[in-house]
Amino acid sequence: MKPHIAATALFLSAAPAAAQDNEATLAFNNHCRTCHSLDEGDNRLGPNLYGIVGREAGSLEDYGYSDALARADFAWDAETLDAFIEDPDAVVPGHNMKPFSGIAEAETRATIVEALSDG
Repeated sequence: MKPHIAATALFLSAAPAAAQDNEATLAFNNHCRTCHSLDEGDNRLGPNLYGIVGREAGSLEDYGYSDALARADFAWDAETLDAFIEDPDAVVPGHNMKPFSGIAEAETRATIVEALSDG
């Protein structure tokens, strides 16, 4: 294969992945970034969400969680994150993520979960 053809093929195959990453970042930024960061140690109004998938709920030592989240007995996975983003009150009654009431659109939630899984 000629070098310019190989480079074009590589670029085109990477383009859909880059678009998905951009979409996930945009969804996170539009719905979560006001209070959360994907950078380790960067706690804001809410805890950083770096490495959230697999983390025990309420377990960051350098963040003051609500009593409800501190007592939660589960680890975050894609399914739990989706459910929490849809209706946080149903997953952890008494959480402090107010006034956030959830995101109804499944596609938006899935895109945010994708960003959290990459972060």
